[in-house]
Amino acid sequence: MAEFTVNPQRFDPYKNFKLRVKWDGRYVAGISKVGPLKRITEVIKHREGGDPSTSRKSPGVTEFEAIALERGVTHDQEFEKWANKVWTSGAPLGSEVSLKDFRKDIVIEFYNEAGQLALAYKVFRCWVSEYQALPELDANTSAVAFETIKLENEGWERDTTVPEPAEPVISE
Repeated sequence: MAEFTVNPQRFDPYKNFKLRVKWDGRYVAGISKVGPLKRITEVIKHREGGDPSTSRKSPGVTEFEAIALERGVTHDQEFEKWANKVWTSGAPLGSEVSLKDFRKDIVIEFYNEAGQLALAYKVFRCWVSEYQALPELDANTSAVAFETIKLENEGWERDTTVPEPAEPVISE
């Protein structure tokens, strides 16, 4: 079976450097790094007393690992606003958390080298468990300052409505 059905001449897998993230129906500015989408299912071992000296295995609870999003520090406040919905310092007692809307569904879009949407994943009921507003600052280096959020989530699925794009052919 061909790895690419629409573009059978394609041999190389997609590169990992073209991406966009969307929440609240809008793209979030400047995201340069997205952590992996990873799920782990617990293995439950069991054995009946009369079985041979080996155990049987069956699936248990599935956990979805947190996803880190990283972007260069700018004046855009989307990361901070979302983190503040989970915990706001100095808020009146009982209103530190915005129970109404601290969870969001997000979409992670992945593009081919030509900038065409190739894959998309929907991530469900995310909330910010960790927020880093500034990295370690060092006057002796020259580097971009990054802010990071860590998103807990309750699962993800591939958006199967996104088809494999027909890649353009460049003629001479």
